[in-house]
Amino acid sequence: MSNSLVLVINSGSSSLKFALIDTVNGEATLSGLGECFGLPEAVVSWKVNGEKHEYKLDGLENHHQQSIDRIVDLVDELGLKEDIVAVGHRVVQGGNLFDRTVKIDEKVIADIESLSDLAPLHNPAHVIGMRAASKAFPTLSQYAIFDTAFHQTMPEKAYTYAISQEVSKEYNIRRYGFHGTSHYFVTREAAKVVNKPVDASSFISVHLGNGASVCVVKNGESIDTSMGFTPLAGLMMGTRCGDIDPSVLEYLLKKGWSEERLEKELINNSGFLGVSGFTSDCRGILEAMEDENHPHFHGAKLAFELFTYRVAKYIASYMVALDELDGIIFTGGIGENAMQIRSEILRLMKIFGYQEDVEGNTAARFGAQGIISKPNTPLAMVIPTNEEWVIANESMALLHA
Repeated sequence: MSNSLVLVINSGSSSLKFALIDTVNGEATLSGLGECFGLPEAVVSWKVNGEKHEYKLDGLENHHQQSIDRIVDLVDELGLKEDIVAVGHRVVQGGNLFDRTVKIDEKVIADIESLSDLAPLHNPAHVIGMRAASKAFPTLSQYAIFDTAFHQTMPEKAYTYAISQEVSKEYNIRRYGFHGTSHYFVTREAAKVVNKPVDASSFISVHLGNGASVCVVKNGESIDTSMGFTPLAGLMMGTRCGDIDPSVLEYLLKKGWSEERLEKELINNSGFLGVSGFTSDCRGILEAMEDENHPHFHGAKLAFELFTYRVAKYIASYMVALDELDGIIFTGGIGENAMQIRSEILRLMKIFGYQEDVEGNTAARFGAQGIISKPNTPLAMVIPTNEEWVIANESMALLHA
């Protein structure tokens, strides 16, 4: 094997995802997950050649380092260690400090830590992962790839909130946007589908998963996106509420709610879970809708209708940002697999001329790319995302710059 492997790490507060990406073909030679950090059941699991393996972590501390140490042993056992040329780290929040991938050094780590107020659950965990990886792979260059970087091209009118500029500037309050690597990847792939240069094509990218966002991309650049100051804004999601009247927050606080309870309600108890009353998983929603005798049939149906309606409204609103539209892209776990969701969104978009190709929509499932709109109607397509490949390629490009 050539020296084309990049280890991609996504370090969270209680988990660590990893993948060994071949930058030649984009395939994952190895992928896995460390989870339940800080708990007795903490483990690292991974797949090799389709077979799943698991390794139990010790104690209740240092689980990030233990996970990365296990990765080192694993790649050594598989004879892949010498083929790894760099480590790429996904970072949720780059604020206004980072508009592109950077090589990690102490200054970069300090800057990422300084943005922790904007992403308290993510940025500190990213730093832990960076330090652990640097210790485990001391000879490899490490790179930070930011979710927010792709959206740094948004114009001021798109990222500014209608509050006083003094407050905005003092506290760095603005729309940052997230899912940048996903929107970046699928719009580049979509340009190939329409046979146009990236910088001469425009798309509305719809990333639907447990986290969900819409992004309007003009001439290859993000010019607006639904997630905002945090990933809580915009679409309804698995457990997140999305857009909500700020007065609701004030109202609940006046009713005696604590900030902690309010935060948990909006982030962990809302979305599909809150509306349906029983699950945050879209698959469970769709299954419950098929049985009118299901105890949560009404809640599931309402969650489905609310979710698809909001997505369609966001897509429609983003039409005003473009002079022309080359296509709508569906991606993410729900966007790639839930044909019923896509079908309903296109039905709601009928005023714009969208018509579902039922056969194409049915075929575009389980990681398959495809066009889901009828010929001679506005284009809608499914393109599976590959954020790990973006992180790997960005790292490789900077390594050889």
